[in-house]
Amino acid sequence: MSKTESAREMETAFDTWIGREAAAEEMIPLIGRLYRENNVVTSVHGRSLINQSVVGLLKAHRWARQIDSEELDLEETLPILKALDTLELGAASIDIARLNERFREEGGSRTLEQFLRDELAAIVGQRGADPRPSTDVVLYGFGRIGRLVARILIEHAGGGHGLRLRAIVVRKGSDKDLVKRASLLRRDSVHGPFEGTITVDEQNNTILANGTLIQVIYSDNPATVDYTQYGIDNAIVVDNTGKWRDEAGLSQHLESKGVARVLLTAPGKGTLPNIVHGINHGDIAPEDRIVTAASCTTNAITPVLKAVNDKYGVLHGHVETVHSFTNDQNLTDNFHKGDRRGRSAALNMVLTETGAAKAVAKALPELAGKLTGNAIRVPTPDVSMAILNLSLEKETTKDEVNAYLRDVSLHSELRKQIDYIASPEVVSTDFVGSRRAGIVDGLATISNGTNLVLYVWYDNEFGYTCQVVRVLEEMAGVHAPSFPENAAARAGDLFATTR
Repeated sequence: MSKTESAREMETAFDTWIGREAAAEEMIPLIGRLYRENNVVTSVHGRSLINQSVVGLLKAHRWARQIDSEELDLEETLPILKALDTLELGAASIDIARLNERFREEGGSRTLEQFLRDELAAIVGQRGADPRPSTDVVLYGFGRIGRLVARILIEHAGGGHGLRLRAIVVRKGSDKDLVKRASLLRRDSVHGPFEGTITVDEQNNTILANGTLIQVIYSDNPATVDYTQYGIDNAIVVDNTGKWRDEAGLSQHLESKGVARVLLTAPGKGTLPNIVHGINHGDIAPEDRIVTAASCTTNAITPVLKAVNDKYGVLHGHVETVHSFTNDQNLTDNFHKGDRRGRSAALNMVLTETGAAKAVAKALPELAGKLTGNAIRVPTPDVSMAILNLSLEKETTKDEVNAYLRDVSLHSELRKQIDYIASPEVVSTDFVGSRRAGIVDGLATISNGTNLVLYVWYDNEFGYTCQVVRVLEEMAGVHAPSFPENAAARAGDLFATTR
């Protein structure tokens, strides 16, 4: 290639980049207006576009090649956003990548606007109408999971409908307690800075985060807080302390004025419903006043196990989790009531037990007694891996099972829970911030007849928190409709969903 040709190629590449930047810049006000005025959340294959920068939007379009084998073209998605902006839509979640795919396949002779009017007929002309009730949420405890729940609820505040974070309850730790709590919400060593602004009012004990006013209540007794004096009523309390895991302990929350229901961010004991969203969330009954969201590992592996069991049948299996250390462990060697957990989490791999394998049966009774499990805690702060070693009823191959799980991650009712990746370079930190419960690493899959080994990554903090929020939405009945409707739903398939 001559110098002239090389220079011309460089100039063309740069001009293309500038054009893509310009298209992304044009998208930002459209995405923002749809969110603020219409309560419409836009995404690309489940990746939210709300509050994304120009580079963030370009990366989202680039990422789509892992799904469709080609980069998503802004020249196709920008017209979709422009058309959506004119349709006076009601509240919804809209995946523009999947809409674009469906328009290519089913648009026929219709114009883009005609197609969108047909596809979104249920919400066209509704102009921000949001029939969802507003439900008050209280966070009891403000640790790793509590702060991530807060981030997500603030991010999802939209037009004020749905879940409303009203208060957090903690024990006062110091004179500067409120400032320190706000600082931990503002800055996180793993998940990065809070996206927005935070203001502290020490006189009134409030934190203002992106327009969400959060009352900070100091108490060490869950049964004695009068939430109604803060204007909070019929609230769902999200207990993320882990201090109480049985009905007797968690029922203390129900004695406080203004509390209607309780959600535990840990596995529950006894007969409490352990819910893995995507699997058994439909079992939540209105009379269930206490619900638990199981564990991060149970949420990561149960959807994948369901998918595999439905197609191939699972005879038995072993689950080995390689899990990041948690706050329960010691930073340096010291006394700990648990076996091995007294040894330094930062210096050791620590063999320990996990109840996740047995807990799967609470969500998937058909797997009762079929799974064993163990765990190894490792010196990383976040993102874990579950290795599923399964014996199947039906034979399969690596390519076949990978193609199936990839399709499940895209087109089934488990697409919010299961992600799929096939990259030879990914490592644990690449999955920090994943909103899926688990990510199947396709290149690591091993299949030999009826023997199958799957490697499933999961952000044991953020991915799990997303599952917690989904259960919270289910309890409150505040799901917005999702578009486009799943193709399987229209065909009455096993994985059908309209959400």
